[in-house]
Amino acid sequence: MKNRFSLLTAAFLAAASIHSYASAETVMRFDEAPVGEIDPGKASDYADTILMFNLYDTLVMPKAGQPGFDPLLATEWQADGKTYTFKLNPDVKFLSGNPLTAEDVVFSFDRMKALGQGYSYLFTNVEKAEAIDAATVKFTLKETYSPFVSALVHLPIIDKKTVMANLGGGDGEMKDWGQAYLSANAAGSGAYQIVSHNPQQETVMKKNAAYFLGVPAKAPDTVRYRYGLEAATVRTLISQGEHEISSQWLPPEVLKSLAADGNQLLTEKGVSEYYVKLNTAKPPFDDVECRLAVSYAFDYDAGIKMVAVTDTVSLGSPATGALPVGMLGSLPADQANRKDIEKAKEHLAKCKYKPEEMNIELSWIGEVPLEERFALLMQANFAELGIKAEVKKVPWALFTEMVTKPETTPNISQVFVATATGDPDTLLYNMYHSKYAGTWMSPEHLKDAKVDELLDKGRTAPEADRKAIYEELNKRLKELAPSIYVQDQTAVFAASNKVSVPALSDPAKAFGVAGFGFTFRFMEMKE
Repeated sequence: MKNRFSLLTAAFLAAASIHSYASAETVMRFDEAPVGEIDPGKASDYADTILMFNLYDTLVMPKAGQPGFDPLLATEWQADGKTYTFKLNPDVKFLSGNPLTAEDVVFSFDRMKALGQGYSYLFTNVEKAEAIDAATVKFTLKETYSPFVSALVHLPIIDKKTVMANLGGGDGEMKDWGQAYLSANAAGSGAYQIVSHNPQQETVMKKNAAYFLGVPAKAPDTVRYRYGLEAATVRTLISQGEHEISSQWLPPEVLKSLAADGNQLLTEKGVSEYYVKLNTAKPPFDDVECRLAVSYAFDYDAGIKMVAVTDTVSLGSPATGALPVGMLGSLPADQANRKDIEKAKEHLAKCKYKPEEMNIELSWIGEVPLEERFALLMQANFAELGIKAEVKKVPWALFTEMVTKPETTPNISQVFVATATGDPDTLLYNMYHSKYAGTWMSPEHLKDAKVDELLDKGRTAPEADRKAIYEELNKRLKELAPSIYVQDQTAVFAASNKVSVPALSDPAKAFGVAGFGFTFRFMEMKE
């Protein structure tokens, strides 16, 4: 009897221990627009960026609550004109157990350049990267590039040995550069690692117990990153306690409803803007007067009211130009864009096209329902000038294909664009430089020598001169009106009270790089 009692007691204690351990496991579920790309050489949008910041590490990371960058994989760096030399942290190991070396940094750079996708455009000015010794790497630039250090937040460092052992098919020594392998697996040193990955549905990640900086106990143990959920689905899941954080694409009324139910609203500010893109390469917006006419006809204040969530939280704030207020080179808040129908009519009278002859194709991205509302607002605004506009829903995949040619690009497109690094160069260069016309960021197909000159100058000028350069560029873009600068975007995320995200709730802990606030190791799960 005694032995039986002891066995029952032991079994009970074991079960209790297992239950206690299980209940201590925390899961954080959130969503974004599809698809999730986990190859560091291809990652480019918001969803991809969040994955990179958690599965991989970079040489530097943005400072919290202030401009600038701190070392991450690097311990220090020195800049001397066109060369940047970084010392690496000797304590870093990849998931494989392989130690970080300068060869891994060189390989990561060479691979990104070879693939020519994702954020590779940030490094077109880099001539080479070379390993000086195992713990020292040097980058040599073709010419001075002031934002270089900021660009490094988008150079995830890859475990070279792991990739080389998993090369796929292809020609040459590097074959496919490990693309097949890295589309399904991570080879980084990040605080989280892949459990499973379906780029159309969900990526599941868990803590990397061997992370060189350690992962706080209160950070989520498991993260389920879901893609392409409908707003109604997200609302239901959060209400039922089965989803922790929404994407930034929920309609204002859904966010308002969730907030009214006691959920929190997280925000990311100062890194992105909402642009209405005018195709300058075909009628009627090949005429600057016509572009200025619709820019003045747009009701900016009505747009701000449309995206209000509560009395204190909104999806947008008044824009003053091509750069969000507060960014280097931005115009003062008291110069906010305003509707002026009389000025609109003055410019329209100078346009070589008559309003009754116009029938504008006004597109909105099918995966972003909010854009339909703005399309309808513009349709009503332009009707005041006698301009007809046909509202068309365009899926994102089709849109990115359409904009490659001026003749297939809609007259009007809408996009939200965030600065990749917190620097105006990464917001404006690929948007307005003529050599990059025809991407989702640049459906204006703008060609202006002065704009190109200022963009190039902003890249190479001493830091002390860059503010004035970007202010001049900003004013030039307002004169040319290739875009309607609708509003500075505030990304708003509905979140349950089971999770705390200081970077998205406390300005003193916020980061000036889009998506970095979703670094999971900085989050806390509550009981």
